[in-house]
Amino acid sequence: MGVVTKRSSMTFFSDGKSHYSHRVRIVLAEKGVAVDIIDVDPENKTAELADYNPYNELPTLVDRELVLYEPNIMMEYLDERFPHPPLLPVYPVARAQSRLMIHRIQKDWMDVADAIERGDGDVAALRVQLSESLVSAAPIFADKPYFLSEEFTIVDCCVAPLLWRLPVLGVELPEKTTKALNKYMDRLFSRESFKASLSEIEQDMR
Repeated sequence: MGVVTKRSSMTFFSDGKSHYSHRVRIVLAEKGVAVDIIDVDPENKTAELADYNPYNELPTLVDRELVLYEPNIMMEYLDERFPHPPLLPVYPVARAQSRLMIHRIQKDWMDVADAIERGDGDVAALRVQLSESLVSAAPIFADKPYFLSEEFTIVDCCVAPLLWRLPVLGVELPEKTTKALNKYMDRLFSRESFKASLSEIEQDMR
């Protein structure tokens, strides 16, 4: 996703490899936000990032005087600041369910993917664990066009970057059991916002 030439009031310091940065870039693209996206090498961070973020972490979102440095908070802020199209449900119960689903996805899938990336422990076993967990969730993907929803939501913004990275994580899905999951992935990856969200590094992941 290229840097917007016209200087905007919003700046996003992004790690082009990280699924946490990617989920925010999907929201930015979905909303059509004018934003300067600055790709930062996590091994060679800029002094500018440290000026904004006391933890010197990626991603970091700067909107005028506001600085955010937790991806899910960024996503919700962007959804409230730019209400169309809405990515979180209107009603409190449904909102809470979406937030809980993001939490469960983090625990069940993202934490495992992060461990694979870091090379923690038995990576082969972690790959099998992630594959089996995704396959066991296949009925979710068969039920509705998006993740437990008729519409694309903030939950899909969290799931899409993980699914896009399965090849580089070395995670293979058995074809016979994942027809619905493959259709879901095709639906996500064909969205214009998803295509626009990809960093150069991410474009080469598939």
